[in-house]
Amino acid sequence: MFARKYLLSASFAAALSAAPAAPVFAQGEIVGGIIGGIIGGAMMNANNPRTRTVYRSTGVASATREQNRQVQTSLNYFGFPAGTPDGALGPTSRAAISQYQAFMELPATGQLTEFERNVLVTAYTRGQSGAPDAMRLISRDPQGAKALLKDQYKVMAGGGSSRGGVGYAGLPIEVSDAIDEIADSSDPSAEQLLQRAGFIQLADLNGDGNNDYILDTSFAGSSFWCSAVQCKSLVFASTPDGYRRNDLLMADPGPDDFDCMGGSCTVMVAAPAPAPEQDSGDTTLSVAGGLPSLPGAGGLPTFGAAAAQTALSSHCGRVSLVTNANGGFTTIDRINDTNLVLNEQFCLARTYSIEEGNQTAAGLQVTRDQVAQLCSAYGAAMKDSVAATSLKPRPEVIQQVGSFILSSGKDPSELTLTSRICLGYGYQSDDTGIALGSALLLVVLGEGAYGELVGHHLHQGIGLAKRQDLAQDWYFASLDAVENGATRVFAPTVTERPDLIRAALTGGSGTIVQAPAESKAPVAALPTFKVSQ
Repeated sequence: MFARKYLLSASFAAALSAAPAAPVFAQGEIVGGIIGGIIGGAMMNANNPRTRTVYRSTGVASATREQNRQVQTSLNYFGFPAGTPDGALGPTSRAAISQYQAFMELPATGQLTEFERNVLVTAYTRGQSGAPDAMRLISRDPQGAKALLKDQYKVMAGGGSSRGGVGYAGLPIEVSDAIDEIADSSDPSAEQLLQRAGFIQLADLNGDGNNDYILDTSFAGSSFWCSAVQCKSLVFASTPDGYRRNDLLMADPGPDDFDCMGGSCTVMVAAPAPAPEQDSGDTTLSVAGGLPSLPGAGGLPTFGAAAAQTALSSHCGRVSLVTNANGGFTTIDRINDTNLVLNEQFCLARTYSIEEGNQTAAGLQVTRDQVAQLCSAYGAAMKDSVAATSLKPRPEVIQQVGSFILSSGKDPSELTLTSRICLGYGYQSDDTGIALGSALLLVVLGEGAYGELVGHHLHQGIGLAKRQDLAQDWYFASLDAVENGATRVFAPTVTERPDLIRAALTGGSGTIVQAPAESKAPVAALPTFKVSQ
């Protein structure tokens, strides 16, 4: 009996001295498992001397091993190398734990407390979930995924979320929050909005030497930010305590459109334009816009000087000021100035054209220089057709452009895509020749709604001679095309827009001048942008 007791005690002592150090978690459970295994083995050997059974313990219970794997996986995710997640917290894992603790500004012991483990694993779970708040925090913070650790620690310590502390690409947090707000209510993501040229503008609006920010919500294409007749601009002015947000109605906003004092901004209102002089009956010959060059006509004398061309961007800036002073775009139930209605819709169509051109170019990943070079070629090639719109009826211009397309030998889809890009580029660069040439091409290529732009240019005399008689045909043909199923390309969600333009054209009389019927020319040397197969 003494020998058997001595054997049991010696085996137990030797096993304890040889057992590996237990990990930080569930030590009582682990030691209990070791003791149970050794005692069971010793008793069986004592009762049956002829049979020797050896029990090898892993040293880690299954539940604890799984818990340790979670720790190792989480450490690896956050950039603290713990090696293969095998559930055994060896020297490599201990070193990774120390790195994690040092990053969190905690004592680097290599041994996790329960709170530290919960922070680590919960932050990892957030990162793996793909939740918007987690992805937003990761994308904003220079530390990337590690920002989740600090944020989770603050949340679990009762301090609330830190929201990352910085904005997208170094933008102020107030501006970044607004970008998220816009993205949450529209189709483009925050990252896609940030890639769109013109969505964010920087300027010192209040003269304090710091950058202020303008967000143009029209780039989101959302009815949440744009009503039936107007869009909202978000202006952030710097203050000693951060940035103050101002929500202002302004189409196609720019730094010159706002007056800021401290953190408060208002829309600048221009002085009323002087009343136009009455026609005295004097006859003056004047040539406005470009006419087709005549052989040998360069030295011909003319009466009157060429009318100065108005930059469309400046024109739309003035229209926007009047619109804001009136409290928004004119609606069909309160038309007082039909010319203002047409101007408002002209500038709105310009904005949509710029956005569509930018999006199409971005989808093809072409550079701004490439667009400028190719679209300049379009402007030069379409010069005669553009000039003809001030001289010829619409059917003759359509026929001329159709012949040009046939002779180009280009694929219609490539020509359409390129024309959309150049239309936006022409308006964005204030080159009405390029814009009008592109609009004419789109009309003949089957996109009848773009004919509205030609009507606007003829009606206002911008880029073309003012020919309101010719403008009528272009207006009504485009409106008829939309009513007959053509794609709505300008403010497509505003269902009353065609009726609004018709009412402005007729002065509310209800007399509609129908555009003459036309025969569509079949579509066939211009460069084009092409989508790679």
